[in-house]
Amino acid sequence: MSRMLYGEAIDYALGEAMARDDRILTWGEDVRLVHRELLARFGPERVLDTPISESAFLYAGIGAAMGGLRPVVDVMLVDFLAVAWAGIANGASKFSAFSGGRWDVPLVIRSRVGGWYTDGGQHEQTFWGQLAAYPGVSVVCPSTPADAAGLMMSALENDGLVVFLEHKLLSEQWLDYLGGSSRATVDFSNLVPTDGASGEVPMPLKPVPIGDATLRRSGSDVALISLGVGVHRCLEAAKVLADSGIDASVLDLRSVSPLDRDAILEQVGRTGRVVVVDEDYIRGGLSGEIAAVLLEGGQRATYARVAVETTIPFAPHLEHAALPNVERIVAAARSLE
Repeated sequence: MSRMLYGEAIDYALGEAMARDDRILTWGEDVRLVHRELLARFGPERVLDTPISESAFLYAGIGAAMGGLRPVVDVMLVDFLAVAWAGIANGASKFSAFSGGRWDVPLVIRSRVGGWYTDGGQHEQTFWGQLAAYPGVSVVCPSTPADAAGLMMSALENDGLVVFLEHKLLSEQWLDYLGGSSRATVDFSNLVPTDGASGEVPMPLKPVPIGDATLRRSGSDVALISLGVGVHRCLEAAKVLADSGIDASVLDLRSVSPLDRDAILEQVGRTGRVVVVDEDYIRGGLSGEIAAVLLEGGQRATYARVAVETTIPFAPHLEHAALPNVERIVAAARSLE
């Protein structure tokens, strides 16, 4: 085992894969600055900076993948995927199906998600529900360094499109930026899950299968289901609930697509109550999909969800109220009694 930071674990997995396979390369905005260790190890021909044109360099990644390379396209913030959405919705997600499997698109899109640091509704979204809606797209968001490294290994071995999402509150590169002069008046340190930002990573690295959830806490009264930073908010909420005699389990989905239906059904079958904690929009996304999974699986359960119901505000107190905070999770769980 080796103790690593969250972003360090991802870059380590990427670097090990690049050393084994010279078809793997990465490009995006400021990647030479943000991922300096990869630049030093593999040079500017495999670690490339791009202009600020997400559509251009995402489509370049699609073409490179179809041409035999295995690129990792780094889009700084998931919000900026909106300007390149056609490349996913009408491009990389469909080419394998359209060609009868003759054209694979082994492409990883790496991006950052999430709020809690007062950057507003154009920079703090997650989009994982929308991204997962397209057949042919895998969407992952790890909550620990070990899972981050293992999921990156699996993403790089996948022959299709994988969107690899990193929550900014777990990434040391982003925390370094957010804690600097640009956020000198904002205290978000108490919102950073220390167990997610740093942790033990198995050596040698072990892949984490895409689509396999993991149970972070066992409980018999209510199942809390989430991913990314939401997992850590659920673990905090479970401690609060335990003080009032409510025993909560916490299921870390790790992947939005494919979704681990069996794990969801098993946990909700044990408790009969479920709270989905989703840092995405409440309509048309993950929280509603889990409700459909329960209905289709024949589960009779009491259901609640804590998600984003409005445009994320800039003001810290309004932002905190809009995002799935511990207080909202606890209140939702208690409403199911």
